[in-house]
Amino acid sequence: MKIIGIVLIGLGIIMMIYTGFNYVTKEKVVDLGPIQINADKNHPVQWSPIVGLVLIVGGIVVVAVDKKK
Repeated sequence: MKIIGIVLIGLGIIMMIYTGFNYVTKEKVVDLGPIQINADKNHPVQWSPIVGLVLIVGGIVVVAVDKKK
């Protein structure tokens, strides 16, 4: 359980520093036989830093409960 707590703390810290990321997909705009036109489309994924804070607190609780046993 201690390892899970440490992983949660680390993940929470990372989520507080990086509050999101983008990934790009190619979308077909025009398809006229041999002529094809593609466009790149950005898809942002964002989350609140509060989620990272909740993970850090949860990790600390898990580590503290594991020490009591």
